[in-house]
Amino acid sequence: EEPYPTIVTTSKLMTTGVDCKTCKLIVLDNNINSMTEFKQIIGRGTRLYPDKGKEYFTIIDFRDACRLFADPDFDGDPVVIVDGGDGGEDWDPKPPIADEGTPETLVGGAVFEPPTEYFPDAKYRVRGVPVRILNERVQYYDKDGALITESIKDYSRKNILEEFATLEKFIKAWNAADKKQVIIEELRDRGVLLEALRELSGKDYDDFDLIMHIAFDKKPLTKRERVNNVQKQGYLHKYEGVCREVLTALLDKYMNEGVSELEDTHVLENAPFDRFGSAKKIAKLFVGKAAYLTAVREMERVIFAAA
Repeated sequence: EEPYPTIVTTSKLMTTGVDCKTCKLIVLDNNINSMTEFKQIIGRGTRLYPDKGKEYFTIIDFRDACRLFADPDFDGDPVVIVDGGDGGEDWDPKPPIADEGTPETLVGGAVFEPPTEYFPDAKYRVRGVPVRILNERVQYYDKDGALITESIKDYSRKNILEEFATLEKFIKAWNAADKKQVIIEELRDRGVLLEALRELSGKDYDDFDLIMHIAFDKKPLTKRERVNNVQKQGYLHKYEGVCREVLTALLDKYMNEGVSELEDTHVLENAPFDRFGSAKKIAKLFVGKAAYLTAVREMERVIFAAA
């Protein structure tokens, strides 16, 4: 019932000569090694139809066929064609350069107006023309240097489950580890790209929450939410004076930087802990280094209890 309904078809049905100016999405799910075939398929999306909102198209590539864009045979050397004069005495083949901060005027007097929907906040200007990023593609390499062709989430889930087949095994290993950083580094060695996953999430999740969410579909909590849970449960009330201040500062370190800051005793040599004295002096306040490490491990258990 729509004037221009959405139709899904295959490139094989769109033979040579078929004109489809409204094609806005091309999905590549076949292995394509022919440059001619690649050009024909991609060419289905390159027709402009501004009257119907067709000013760009999107390619979803499951087979790394877009590597052919980098092949010199794709388009050869750049060719510039200037149409705007007869080569006479006053003819200038170069288009006028807009003043800085002035929108570029196109042929026919039209002013370029970039689209304004669903774009990130970052702003760029090219020769005075405001431009925006329409789409962005990020690819990663695995631990062996091969390009990852599946989604980073699926790839990471697979590698996590190879190490921890069930949620119970992961929780048991996490709680038993004297240093959680060892587990995190082992997973990184397996190719689990936690930093990339955190960037994609757009949230300040701890590595623990990323692993739980990606591999076992558990709702993740931000580090701030976990710190708030510790404070609500009153764990810090077990300690008084400087000891409580030290543990509170450790919680802040965790919230800002992660679990590795809790487990590294060298952190006590830096601000804000240095105002309490040396690391050795701080340990004495807890009745020895062993008691200090026990307090930290207990606090870790409270932090990660809301799993």
